[in-house]
Amino acid sequence: MDEGNRKELEAVPDVAEYAFHGLLAPEELQEGEVSVPELLEKAYGILDAFEGSIDAIVTYWDFPGSTLVPILGERYGTRHTSLESIVKCEHKYWSRLEQQKVIDEHPRFGRVDLTADHPEPPEGVRFPMWLKPALSYSSELAYGVKDEAEFQEAVEKIRQGISRVGRPFEYIMGQLELPPEMAGVGGQVCLAEEAIEGIQVAVEGYVRDGEVTVYGTLDSINYPDSSSFLRHQYPSTLPPEVVQRLRVASERVMRQIGMETATFSIEFFYDPHTDRINLLEINPRHSQSHAELFHYVHGEPNHHVMIALALGKDPGWTPGPGPYRMAAKWYYRWFTDAVVKNVPTPADIERIEQEIPGVQIEMVPEEGRRLSESSQQDSYSCELAHIVTGADSVAEMTEKYDRCVAALNRHFEGTPPPATTAA
Repeated sequence: MDEGNRKELEAVPDVAEYAFHGLLAPEELQEGEVSVPELLEKAYGILDAFEGSIDAIVTYWDFPGSTLVPILGERYGTRHTSLESIVKCEHKYWSRLEQQKVIDEHPRFGRVDLTADHPEPPEGVRFPMWLKPALSYSSELAYGVKDEAEFQEAVEKIRQGISRVGRPFEYIMGQLELPPEMAGVGGQVCLAEEAIEGIQVAVEGYVRDGEVTVYGTLDSINYPDSSSFLRHQYPSTLPPEVVQRLRVASERVMRQIGMETATFSIEFFYDPHTDRINLLEINPRHSQSHAELFHYVHGEPNHHVMIALALGKDPGWTPGPGPYRMAAKWYYRWFTDAVVKNVPTPADIERIEQEIPGVQIEMVPEEGRRLSESSQQDSYSCELAHIVTGADSVAEMTEKYDRCVAALNRHFEGTPPPATTAA
């Protein structure tokens, strides 16, 4: 449970019928190298001591939270998708093996042997390419490389950091009966994929009774000349026929994965020059980063779908109109490292939100801490704040974002390093 999402959980329909209880804290799940057995033992202790009924166990976070839900569900009799379906999504190599059985909309890919004296790109995978661990989040340890020298440099960085998430992931994989093609692969494997270009887009949906439902499509816009997210924007501006192709590809893949009674979020690229779609990755949970966007546009957050499925209800996603025509979640970043001083206080944030209607601000760094030491930063930038804006046009959303950034910068000690501006 985290406070930002608690507010969104309390905005779902029928909220008066629910009581939400935090089980494990975000920092326990996401900072450092976690111990899955220790997390499970703590969760068992809390749930065993709970005197009320345990009607649903849910999460909107990635590993390890996503994999704890089916394990806890088995023990306490709550609804969940299978652990195998979760891992088939999160293990990037296994996920690619499943995708290629039912769709062609994916890049060439292969494994990189990190144990070799001189690792080589997989046969048939050409530069430029991306190297990434089998499991990572927020683009941690993901590197774009255009030649052999950059390839070897990225391999060394991944070697040094892959165990933080890879070792705990191997514990989870040890709970499964793996197919022959995954024998000996493990959780500390590196994947290479040919670089794909175009407009990045996210598809939000769920599976219930074997039926795959897509209820939203969002654009994910990067900073210019960068792989780092600038904003998620809802609804998508892609043509309806492209959105339909994304929907069909999502349905095929999720049926192949075997997910049931669960939400998902799939990231794609669409290249308008070639009219080609490529699947980037599958997340076995809905995106909590999109909750406020659905709330602004439809009057209720997509957390509703997660809760309804976990309670055996039909989500019946037919929300009404919200206060704004569109919404975006912006990632205010610095493209250099720094120690941030005089971080805006909660009172400062509240004042900015009152001055600029339709915005919500969440600060990322702690005062006095180096930006790069904050959890889940990507490989090329450092997040300072998440800024949600609701508006009736892109121009209005951008103007609200720029006003928020200017207001935040007044509180930082010294001059902020230059960052690529909004687009």
